[in-house]
Amino acid sequence: MSKDVLDKILDSKIIAIVRSIHSSVIVSLADAMLKGGVCCIEVTFDQSSKENAEDTLVSIAKIRETFGDKVCVGAGTVMNVEQVKSASAAGAQYIISPNVNEDVIRETKKLGKISIPGAMTPTEAVQAYSYGADIVKMFPAGVLGPAYIKAIKAPLKHIPVIAVGGVNVENCAEFIKAGAVGVGVGGNLVSAKLVDEGKFDEITAVAKAYVQALKS
Repeated sequence: MSKDVLDKILDSKIIAIVRSIHSSVIVSLADAMLKGGVCCIEVTFDQSSKENAEDTLVSIAKIRETFGDKVCVGAGTVMNVEQVKSASAAGAQYIISPNVNEDVIRETKKLGKISIPGAMTPTEAVQAYSYGADIVKMFPAGVLGPAYIKAIKAPLKHIPVIAVGGVNVENCAEFIKAGAVGVGVGGNLVSAKLVDEGKFDEITAVAKAYVQALKS
Protein backbone atom coordinates (compact mmCIF):
# COMPACT_ATOMS: atom_id res chain seq x y z
CA MET A 1 0.00 0.00 0.00
CA SER A 2 2.76 2.45 0.90
CA LYS A 3 4.33 1.97 -2.55
CA ASP A 4 1.03 2.91 -4.17
CA VAL A 5 0.94 6.09 -2.08
CA LEU A 6 4.54 6.94 -2.96
CA ASP A 7 3.84 6.33 -6.66
CA LYS A 8 0.81 8.63 -6.49
CA ILE A 9 2.85 11.43 -4.92
CA LEU A 10 5.61 11.03 -7.50
CA ASP A 11 3.15 10.85 -10.40
CA SER A 12 1.14 13.91 -9.36
CA LYS A 13 4.22 16.05 -8.55
CA ILE A 14 2.19 18.34 -6.27
CA ILE A 15 0.89 18.22 -2.70
CA ALA A 16 -1.67 20.80 -1.59
CA ILE A 17 -0.85 22.01 1.92
CA VAL A 18 -3.94 22.80 3.99
CA ARG A 19 -3.36 25.11 6.96
CA SER A 20 -5.94 26.58 9.34
CA ILE A 21 -8.94 25.31 7.36
CA HIS A 22 -11.76 23.97 9.55
CA SER A 23 -12.96 20.39 9.11
CA SER A 24 -16.48 21.66 8.37
CA VAL A 25 -15.37 22.75 4.88
CA ILE A 26 -12.58 20.25 4.24
CA VAL A 27 -14.66 17.98 2.00
CA SER A 28 -15.65 20.90 -0.26
CA LEU A 29 -12.02 21.99 -0.41
CA ALA A 30 -10.74 18.52 -1.21
CA ASP A 31 -13.40 18.16 -3.90
CA ALA A 32 -12.30 21.46 -5.45
CA MET A 33 -8.69 20.27 -5.46
CA LEU A 34 -9.62 16.96 -7.03
CA LYS A 35 -11.63 18.67 -9.77
CA GLY A 36 -8.53 20.73 -10.51
CA GLY A 37 -6.37 17.64 -10.85
CA VAL A 38 -4.62 17.81 -7.46
CA CYS A 39 -5.10 14.50 -5.68
CA CYS A 40 -2.52 14.74 -2.87
CA ILE A 41 -3.54 16.80 0.16
CA GLU A 42 -1.59 17.45 3.35
CA VAL A 43 -3.53 18.66 6.39
CA THR A 44 -1.17 20.31 8.87
CA PHE A 45 -1.21 20.16 12.64
CA ASP A 46 -1.51 23.49 14.45
CA GLN A 47 0.94 23.03 17.31
CA SER A 48 -0.36 26.06 19.21
CA SER A 49 -3.77 24.60 20.01
CA LYS A 50 -4.92 21.15 21.13
CA GLU A 51 -8.37 21.87 19.74
CA ASN A 52 -7.01 22.78 16.31
CA ALA A 53 -4.73 19.75 16.32
CA GLU A 54 -7.73 17.53 16.98
CA ASP A 55 -9.60 19.21 14.12
CA THR A 56 -6.72 18.21 11.83
CA LEU A 57 -7.44 14.57 12.65
CA VAL A 58 -11.14 15.10 11.90
CA SER A 59 -10.25 16.61 8.52
CA ILE A 60 -7.94 13.73 7.63
CA ALA A 61 -10.62 11.19 8.55
CA LYS A 62 -13.28 13.05 6.52
CA ILE A 63 -11.10 13.18 3.41
CA ARG A 64 -10.22 9.49 3.70
CA GLU A 65 -13.82 8.42 4.30
CA THR A 66 -15.29 10.61 1.57
CA PHE A 67 -12.79 10.14 -1.24
CA GLY A 68 -11.06 6.84 -0.50
CA ASP A 69 -8.21 6.19 -2.89
CA LYS A 70 -9.15 9.13 -5.12
CA VAL A 71 -7.33 11.45 -2.73
CA CYS A 72 -3.97 10.70 -1.15
CA VAL A 73 -4.15 12.39 2.26
CA GLY A 74 -1.30 13.09 4.64
CA ALA A 75 -0.59 14.88 7.90
CA GLY A 76 1.76 17.86 8.03
CA THR A 77 3.80 19.65 10.71
CA VAL A 78 4.06 16.34 12.57
CA MET A 79 6.44 16.93 15.45
CA ASN A 80 6.32 13.82 17.63
CA VAL A 81 5.58 10.10 17.72
CA GLU A 82 2.17 10.62 19.31
CA GLN A 83 1.07 12.73 16.36
CA VAL A 84 2.37 10.10 13.94
CA LYS A 85 0.21 7.52 15.67
CA SER A 86 -2.92 9.68 15.87
CA ALA A 87 -2.61 10.87 12.26
CA SER A 88 -2.10 7.31 11.06
CA ALA A 89 -5.15 6.14 13.03
CA ALA A 90 -7.20 8.94 11.43
CA GLY A 91 -6.22 7.71 7.97
CA ALA A 92 -3.10 9.67 7.04
CA GLN A 93 -1.11 7.86 4.35
CA TYR A 94 2.03 9.95 4.65
CA ILE A 95 3.67 12.02 7.37
CA ILE A 96 5.34 15.36 6.68
CA SER A 97 7.47 17.32 9.16
CA PRO A 98 9.32 20.64 9.04
CA ASN A 99 12.41 19.02 10.56
CA VAL A 100 14.45 15.81 10.81
CA ASN A 101 13.32 13.78 13.83
CA GLU A 102 14.61 10.21 13.88
CA ASP A 103 11.82 8.97 16.17
CA VAL A 104 9.12 10.45 13.94
CA ILE A 105 10.64 8.97 10.79
CA ARG A 106 11.12 5.51 12.28
CA GLU A 107 7.59 5.42 13.76
CA THR A 108 6.17 6.49 10.41
CA LYS A 109 7.92 3.62 8.65
CA LYS A 110 6.99 1.20 11.45
CA LEU A 111 3.34 2.00 10.76
CA GLY A 112 3.80 1.47 7.03
CA LYS A 113 3.39 5.11 6.03
CA ILE A 114 5.39 7.32 3.68
CA SER A 115 7.89 9.55 5.49
CA ILE A 116 8.62 13.09 4.25
CA PRO A 117 10.70 15.02 6.82
CA GLY A 118 11.91 18.57 6.24
CA ALA A 119 15.55 19.53 5.73
CA MET A 120 17.58 22.46 4.45
CA THR A 121 21.18 21.28 4.35
CA PRO A 122 22.88 18.30 2.68
CA THR A 123 23.73 16.93 6.13
CA GLU A 124 20.09 17.01 7.22
CA ALA A 125 18.93 15.45 3.94
CA VAL A 126 21.40 12.58 4.27
CA GLN A 127 20.47 12.02 7.92
CA ALA A 128 16.75 11.95 7.11
CA TYR A 129 17.28 9.46 4.30
CA SER A 130 19.48 7.25 6.49
CA TYR A 131 16.67 7.12 9.09
CA GLY A 132 14.28 5.81 6.45
CA ALA A 133 12.70 8.87 4.82
CA ASP A 134 11.09 8.15 1.45
CA ILE A 135 11.31 11.76 0.25
CA VAL A 136 13.09 14.71 1.84
CA LYS A 137 11.24 18.03 1.94
CA MET A 138 13.65 20.85 1.07
CA PHE A 139 12.38 23.85 3.00
CA PRO A 140 12.12 26.82 2.55
CA ALA A 141 12.43 26.28 -1.20
CA GLY A 142 11.32 29.77 -2.17
CA VAL A 143 14.18 31.31 -0.20
CA LEU A 144 16.73 28.72 -1.32
CA GLY A 145 15.65 28.75 -4.97
CA PRO A 146 15.82 26.14 -7.77
CA ALA A 147 19.58 26.64 -8.09
CA TYR A 148 20.02 25.42 -4.52
CA ILE A 149 17.96 22.31 -5.23
CA LYS A 150 20.08 21.63 -8.31
CA ALA A 151 23.29 22.01 -6.30
CA ILE A 152 22.01 19.70 -3.54
CA LYS A 153 20.94 17.06 -6.05
CA ALA A 154 24.34 16.94 -7.76
CA PRO A 155 25.96 14.80 -5.02
CA LEU A 156 22.66 13.44 -3.67
CA LYS A 157 21.04 12.07 -6.82
CA HIS A 158 19.82 9.03 -4.89
CA ILE A 159 17.69 11.10 -2.48
CA PRO A 160 14.26 12.19 -3.80
CA VAL A 161 13.44 15.74 -2.72
CA ILE A 162 10.28 17.81 -2.80
CA ALA A 163 10.38 21.61 -2.81
CA VAL A 164 8.18 23.34 -0.23
CA GLY A 165 7.80 26.96 0.86
CA GLY A 166 7.41 29.89 -1.52
CA VAL A 167 6.42 27.72 -4.48
CA ASN A 168 4.00 29.38 -6.93
CA VAL A 169 2.56 28.85 -10.41
CA GLU A 170 5.41 30.80 -12.00
CA ASN A 171 8.30 28.90 -10.39
CA CYS A 172 6.93 25.41 -9.67
CA ALA A 173 8.20 23.89 -12.93
CA GLU A 174 11.67 25.31 -12.28
CA PHE A 175 11.99 23.22 -9.12
CA ILE A 176 11.13 20.08 -11.09
CA LYS A 177 13.70 20.98 -13.74
CA ALA A 178 16.24 21.50 -10.94
CA GLY A 179 15.74 17.90 -9.79
CA ALA A 180 12.86 17.93 -7.31
CA VAL A 181 10.37 15.06 -7.69
CA GLY A 182 7.52 17.37 -6.71
CA VAL A 183 6.38 20.52 -4.94
CA GLY A 184 4.29 21.28 -1.89
CA VAL A 185 2.12 24.40 -2.13
CA GLY A 186 0.26 26.10 0.72
CA GLY A 187 -1.46 29.48 0.64
CA ASN A 188 -0.65 30.12 -3.02
CA LEU A 189 -2.89 27.16 -3.87
CA VAL A 190 -5.11 26.64 -0.83
CA SER A 191 -6.37 30.17 -0.23
CA ALA A 192 -8.05 30.54 3.17
CA LYS A 193 -9.74 33.69 1.84
CA LEU A 194 -11.33 31.84 -1.08
CA VAL A 195 -12.41 29.04 1.26
CA ASP A 196 -14.01 31.55 3.64
CA GLU A 197 -15.85 33.13 0.72
CA GLY A 198 -16.97 29.73 -0.60
CA LYS A 199 -15.26 30.33 -3.94
CA PHE A 200 -14.30 26.71 -4.51
CA ASP A 201 -14.55 27.08 -8.29
CA GLU A 202 -11.70 29.58 -8.13
CA ILE A 203 -9.64 27.16 -6.07
CA THR A 204 -10.26 24.53 -8.74
CA ALA A 205 -9.03 26.97 -11.39
CA VAL A 206 -5.83 27.65 -9.45
CA ALA A 207 -5.26 23.90 -8.99
CA LYS A 208 -5.64 23.41 -12.75
CA ALA A 209 -3.06 26.15 -13.36
CA TYR A 210 -0.51 24.37 -11.17
CA VAL A 211 -1.17 21.01 -12.82
CA GLN A 212 -0.74 22.59 -16.25
CA ALA A 213 2.46 24.40 -15.24
CA LEU A 214 3.98 21.17 -13.93
CA LYS A 215 3.24 19.44 -17.25
CA SER A 216 5.19 22.06 -19.19
